Amino acid sequence: MQSVINPRHSSASVRRLLTAAGLAAAALAASLPTGPSAGAATMTAVPPPRTSTPAEARTSAWLNSHPTEASRFFRDLPKGGDLHNHLSGSVRTEYLIQLAAEDGLCVDSTMTAVAPPCAAGSRPAADALTDAGFRQKVVRAWSMQDFPEGESGHDHFFAAFGKFGAATSHRGKMLADVAGTAAAQNQTYLETMVSPASAGARQLATDVGWDADLAALHRKLLGGGRLDQLVADARKEADTADAEFRDTARCATTTPRPACRITVRWISQVSRNSVPERVFTQIALGLRLAERDPRFVAVNLVQPEDGEISVRDYRLHMRMLNHLHGVYPRAHITLHAGELVPGLVKPEDLTFHIDDAVRTGQAERIGHGVDLVQEDDWRQLARDMARRQIAVEVPLTSNAQILQVEGDDHPFPVYRKYGVPVVLSTDDPGISRGDIGQEYHRAARTYGLGYPELKDLARSSLEYAFLPGRSLWRPDPVRQGFRPVQECQVLESPRCARFTSQSPKAQLERLQEQSFRSFEARYSA
Repeated sequence: MQSVINPRHSSASVRRLLTAAGLAAAALAASLPTGPSAGAATMTAVPPPRTSTPAEARTSAWLNSHPTEASRFFRDLPKGGDLHNHLSGSVRTEYLIQLAAEDGLCVDSTMTAVAPPCAAGSRPAADALTDAGFRQKVVRAWSMQDFPEGESGHDHFFAAFGKFGAATSHRGKMLADVAGTAAAQNQTYLETMVSPASAGARQLATDVGWDADLAALHRKLLGGGRLDQLVADARKEADTADAEFRDTARCATTTPRPACRITVRWISQVSRNSVPERVFTQIALGLRLAERDPRFVAVNLVQPEDGEISVRDYRLHMRMLNHLHGVYPRAHITLHAGELVPGLVKPEDLTFHIDDAVRTGQAERIGHGVDLVQEDDWRQLARDMARRQIAVEVPLTSNAQILQVEGDDHPFPVYRKYGVPVVLSTDDPGISRGDIGQEYHRAARTYGLGYPELKDLARSSLEYAFLPGRSLWRPDPVRQGFRPVQECQVLESPRCARFTSQSPKAQLERLQEQSFRSFEARYSA
């Protein structure tokens, strides 16, 4: 998520447009078959709610009887990983102000961070550290705090990236802040999005130019070893960020900060509102990098999906991904798709984005997926996503702020009804002024989820992570439940320890199960 688009709608107009769409979604969800007669031909079979263990039942009872302490409960809940997280948008706004001050940046009259010297109408960013009124103005411009009614949430949200962008040059320091928040929320894993070797990729794309023959265009990128040089540059960037992170979080000292406990993987983001040659170059770089450096796992397309170029070139971008997936089959793909509502785009553009991301773009996960029920033959799409275990990354707060979609307007219950894996995520919690605990609390409050369901959502956050190795769970946990593999029928057994020692994914999943036991012991007392 980056860049700014021209204002094209207001929050009020979107709400009016969503009324009919939301009622339709709610009606569709209510009308889905639930009994045994539904059959595979109608929808993917989803089992009834699983039986709670005694500890889970006691934990649920604690939560029901202590509503005023819910925030602590959701903070302490072992929440696994965050799979949809933009690094720059996840940093606490106050820390971004501190970084801007350390770099000697200025803040101009539009509340945008700019390089010094401070011109007329600008102030040193450092002033925001001591002037509370000025600090609040910056915070409001760089986040959704005190977001005013009547202004487009979509436009204000995306504009924030351009306003604080100059303060985001310290990737390692930003990661220390974001990972610290994840640790405080009892998470163990983070996949976060950055733009590797961005300037070099832009220059290579300009030099090579556009070629509609994608195979020929890829060969041009490889010519003279230039794409491989970008991979090397990106790896050096990551080395610098790693060192800065470890220094900031004091990982090599006797008093390391909790951020050091978080397992981090990078997702290469692609600026979808760019000319085709740049989009293709960034995709190729991200996929090639993911096959050569285990710290990088996937690519994702970012920036507003309703942007002029995003809409115009959407199918072209999916074809690019399809072609390059054939070249780099071991790299993962997760895509923002369906982050749309009526009024943002023409009606016909609501009918195919998720489907095309899944069937052509080779997406293994979908980010947002808000316009599901607007898609052509969306029921078959949902069944296919369930069958193929294509998870949906759902940031409830972000969807409410950007698109004004929440409650019955949101397809969250529809995905779950069809057996599509769902993973709660934060998106840009720095801008949203939230955290992952807020997402779980919001899901529980809005959709009546009990502790066992929240527990399985947290398990899904590691099950669908792009981590190597076998899972602790047998295949297809959404339909069959989270049943451990044969080696880990007894979690604390030497056999399970040997199994998980060979799998980074299973290691974190086993750690999460141990955390659940401690959590339930504390909250079932």
